[in-house]
Amino acid sequence: MSPTDPSPVLVILAAGRARRYGGCKPLAPVGPGGEPVIDLLAGDAVAAGFGTVVLVVSPATGPAIRYHVEHCWPGHVDVRFAIQDTPLGTVHAVLSAADHLKSDDPFAVANADDLYGYEALLLLAEHLRGGAQNNALVGYELHNAVIGESPVTRGVCRVGPSGLLEAIDERRQVVARPDGSFVVNDGREPAVLDGTALVSMNLWGFGPAMRRALEVAMEKANHASEDAEVLLPEVVGEVVAGHWPDDTPPFEVLRAPGRCLGVTHPEDLALVQAEIARQVGSGIRPATAWAGPGVGGSG
Repeated sequence: MSPTDPSPVLVILAAGRARRYGGCKPLAPVGPGGEPVIDLLAGDAVAAGFGTVVLVVSPATGPAIRYHVEHCWPGHVDVRFAIQDTPLGTVHAVLSAADHLKSDDPFAVANADDLYGYEALLLLAEHLRGGAQNNALVGYELHNAVIGESPVTRGVCRVGPSGLLEAIDERRQVVARPDGSFVVNDGREPAVLDGTALVSMNLWGFGPAMRRALEVAMEKANHASEDAEVLLPEVVGEVVAGHWPDDTPPFEVLRAPGRCLGVTHPEDLALVQAEIARQVGSGIRPATAWAGPGVGGSG
């Protein structure tokens, strides 16, 4: 980052089609006053030190998200909008925000339907402000990254002794068990994961070299079908496996201290609402989206 612009940019991916949820997940009402996910996420990000929020939206749900933001967000929030005109995956979504990113500055990427917590966003903002050359992945222990009993997909991280990401193993049909472990019904081994396994929730810090890698990945992709998506975990996996030039920095893994709350299935909404209410009642999270961190953040 340049000395005159110390506050990093957060790109929020809000153009997903939400096939499992069946609605516009970024606007799902999870706060005590009915505040949507995107308000709490952006409020945590601004409190953590992010100076600009870029919302990547789709032509279908973008107008509703823009209307809400323009009428409900405080005027001091520097928010920009980018359109992902075709659903070609999360790599394409990030590159859709290119006009709002400086070519030589690092930036962060997050999902619009996940609440990562103030502490996790603070870790990432400090990493980006500190001039670190490495890319970053914010990882969560699995038991802190699943809510409810419906199956989910999680990227299990393998971390080396130096704290660098060595691999991401995408596991599907992950379901919590009463004993605190997780069964994985995707026909692969191991069939059971410990609750402390570190997983990715699509919260990233990218430097300029990684942006170039994303551009190359899109150039190589075949978009003959609308479903030919290029996904961030896949490209990151290729980078850490050494399939990219040596000048692409490795990924430093930042361990999040709290929970990541996501709305994947319709039945998740009530569970997330209850957890947010608990956090507010415990003084962990502020009662309003833009009040800054509570006593110890929102983990």
